[in-house]
Amino acid sequence: MIDIQDVSKIFQMGHVEVAALQGVSLSVQQGEMLSIMGPSGSGKSTMMNILGCLDVATSGRYVLEGEDVGRMNDNQLAEIRHSKIGFVFQTYNLLPRASALANVEMPLMYGNGKNRRARAMEALERVGLANRAKHHPAELSGGEQQRVGIARALVKNPSIMLADEPTGNLDSKSSDEIMAVFQHLNRDEGLTVLMVTHELDIAQHTNRIVSFRDGRVISDEPVTSPMNAGEHLIPMGTDA
Repeated sequence: MIDIQDVSKIFQMGHVEVAALQGVSLSVQQGEMLSIMGPSGSGKSTMMNILGCLDVATSGRYVLEGEDVGRMNDNQLAEIRHSKIGFVFQTYNLLPRASALANVEMPLMYGNGKNRRARAMEALERVGLANRAKHHPAELSGGEQQRVGIARALVKNPSIMLADEPTGNLDSKSSDEIMAVFQHLNRDEGLTVLMVTHELDIAQHTNRIVSFRDGRVISDEPVTSPMNAGEHLIPMGTDA
């Protein structure tokens, strides 16, 4: 599904070249759930930007579902982002004056109105928030706001979910809720999930941990017994 071969990324800082990634190779199969870890400046965010087609590599090859991303123009990259990749952010990025339902509808704003609303409601149901559809962000907990963010990422039915520190602003209970959502989407729906996190206990909910340092992959190990999140929580697809 994802095949990264010998990818490097060089940034020009004045007269100095900074190597954010150096010869990174990484393969991800459909239906995997993995974490990317590393200290600040390790290259993990640059890697996620390249995976999400928000940036392109200086050298190397990135193949996504059989397509060579490095050969694409800006419009083609935008179409990949639009059709294949769902993004989840640490800070939620919700519109404060819009309801949860309206926030989830945003990626579909140019589509059919009736169908748009039905798809947004279905996405909220998938994260267990159907009965919060009319609530505004200020009326939701941090964990609920992040679940709205996940629903927004799901509404176009992407094949890959990229999550950048999705539990970084949450307490332990809300973090557990979010990891339960991701595990449901991965295990029950087959969604491929790649997640950046600083927290080892969060990473241990995934099936594989890839660690970066100084722009290189220093380890790539399976998680033999992933932690199960949210065993006490409601099943996804029902109202919270």
